[in-house]
Amino acid sequence: MAAVPAAAEEQEPLLGSGGDDESRYGDVVETQQHYRSRWRSIRIMYLTMFLSSVGFSIVIMSVWPYLQKIDLTADASFLGWIISSYSLGQMIASPLFGLWSNYRPRREPLVVSIAISVAANCLYAYVHLPTSHNKYYMLVARALVGFGAGNVAVVRSYIAGATSLSERTSAMANTSACQATGFILGPVFQTCFSLIGEKGVTWEIIDLQVNMYTAPVLLGALLGVINIILIFAMFREHQVDDIRQCKSINFEAEESDYVDQDAQGNIDQVAVVATNILFFVILFVFAVFETIATPLTMDMYSWTRKEAVFYNGIILGAIGIESVIVFMVVKVVSKKTGERATLYGGLLIILVGFFILLPWGKKLPNIQWEDIKNNSVPRIIFNEMFTPFWKLQTTQLPSNHTVEPTGCSVVQSWCLYTPLIHLAQYITSDILIGLGYPVCNVMSYTLYSKILGPKPQGVYMGWLTASGSGARILGPVFVSQIYTHLGPRWAFSLICGIIVFSLLLLETVYKRLTAFSVRFLHKLDRTNEVKIKNF
Repeated sequence: MAAVPAAAEEQEPLLGSGGDDESRYGDVVETQQHYRSRWRSIRIMYLTMFLSSVGFSIVIMSVWPYLQKIDLTADASFLGWIISSYSLGQMIASPLFGLWSNYRPRREPLVVSIAISVAANCLYAYVHLPTSHNKYYMLVARALVGFGAGNVAVVRSYIAGATSLSERTSAMANTSACQATGFILGPVFQTCFSLIGEKGVTWEIIDLQVNMYTAPVLLGALLGVINIILIFAMFREHQVDDIRQCKSINFEAEESDYVDQDAQGNIDQVAVVATNILFFVILFVFAVFETIATPLTMDMYSWTRKEAVFYNGIILGAIGIESVIVFMVVKVVSKKTGERATLYGGLLIILVGFFILLPWGKKLPNIQWEDIKNNSVPRIIFNEMFTPFWKLQTTQLPSNHTVEPTGCSVVQSWCLYTPLIHLAQYITSDILIGLGYPVCNVMSYTLYSKILGPKPQGVYMGWLTASGSGARILGPVFVSQIYTHLGPRWAFSLICGIIVFSLLLLETVYKRLTAFSVRFLHKLDRTNEVKIKNF
């Protein structure tokens, strides 16, 4: 799993070597037992972050077909609200759990939040039972799963407080790697469970259906219980005193006071805001990518619900393997090119990925029911899109049909004139987006941690979590509305425009996205030069 820090970081004690049984940095001492306990707790937080992300993505490929199965009144627009409800719950819960952790042991909000997610996953497994309004039960279940995932702020604030300044950047990058890996690998579990089929097996005693739609959330509930057990058994509170570390450095008294004052009040707020905006765009476009995959492939390639879940799961599983490799390589690459240039390159790759996804050519997708009607529905080009409704009567099936409809629904008017997105386009786009997203995700967190420097990062990480949650709220709603009413050409064109805007923003603030320590040293050098001239 990507949830382990770099080997070099864990082989060396927190604050340098101080003997066989303890490590020492100035007057700050850490025993080997304390060091092992601290990193054990940090790894538990890595696992918590990974499982929180899996809870979001493990059903992302099956929500749409499951929604169609349990509630015939649901449409693609409502799908966007269901997917966004997760992030809305997370955005509401993050500051609440963060505030809770400021006054009470962090174990309390962690355990409560995970327990809420476990209960919500169990609710999701039963949303098929009510006789009506099933889509609203699914909406509530996903919102509660997101509320439980509000522990992300607690996780990041703990890791920020439990690592030294030299460890923190890499630890934050590892955390974002765990989060991104969870987003990408969640559909792999869904793919495995798709082999169970829609019918699955039924546990009649408790009215529980275990099928390709409910098995993933039941696995999520089980993993949540294991996470709670690990928190009780292995998690311990740890805090690294950065101020004492700074005071241990051999500065003169005047300069030491300057460091403390600068650490508390000289963060570049323009860089902070810009990084939040860039992070919002990164998560926004990836949320669009995950949300649209299933409806797009069902419309373009006439895949059934089961085929869409299975094939997209395989594709995203391959992308997950690709992303794990990217996570291992990106730190090496960023050391040679720099975090800013690496982030810029990642955004360019994502832009190319969505540009390739634009519809080209003249071939149209299959209209829904067409394969069942022996190709009796005529192809309709753009200038025929206003054909009277009665001329499309051949698209209606008998009321007693039992075959699942496939193809692009004629209810979506754009299906009648929008060209087909070829499978090669779709797969190429997936590969490029799967390459660019982890690069951007890791680099944005790394830059953000360096910009903040030694200042306590809890509040700032809360802002970053809120921006990410907001992106995952607006992304699915945006794409589901635009895609349903205007089609993929408009949806992906607007996404390309948003990415171009983010590239322009990055170019504008490029020189300001520097590490706090670098800015401090430059300012200190200028101060010393002034003192020498005055002397």
